[in-house]
Amino acid sequence: MKSRHHFYIERALMKRLDQLAEKPGVTRSAILEDSLRAYLDRRGASELDDKFKQRLDRLSMQLGRIERDVGIVLESLALFVRYELTVTAPLPEDDQVSRTIGQERFQAFLDQVCRRIAGGKDFRAEVLARNGSEVRHDH
Repeated sequence: MKSRHHFYIERALMKRLDQLAEKPGVTRSAILEDSLRAYLDRRGASELDDKFKQRLDRLSMQLGRIERDVGIVLESLALFVRYELTVTAPLPEDDQVSRTIGQERFQAFLDQVCRRIAGGKDFRAEVLARNGSEVRHDH
């Protein structure tokens, strides 16, 4: 259902509206209705952007910190692997005792990682605490 309204429009704008409405099948009412709908849709989208902007900014900052932390972890791992590969001699094929010890050490490493994760320990916090820095937990 449509309702009738009266609006005051400046002459130059009314002249442009009349020119658009001269085309067959186009009315001033339809042009004004489409224009008003488009204006209100843009305003609604802007209000949504305003509502979510702060949350999106916070998420962007958190992702930035995650990216930094992953970079630190990858660099640390790369340095450790390079060091281990340069100082540790390869085991001879027939040295089963050393290979068994290596497997046991690796299993002990995995067990310790699992315990730390299950206990909620944060290695990053531990490293920064030893360095005198503070860890921020933003959730």
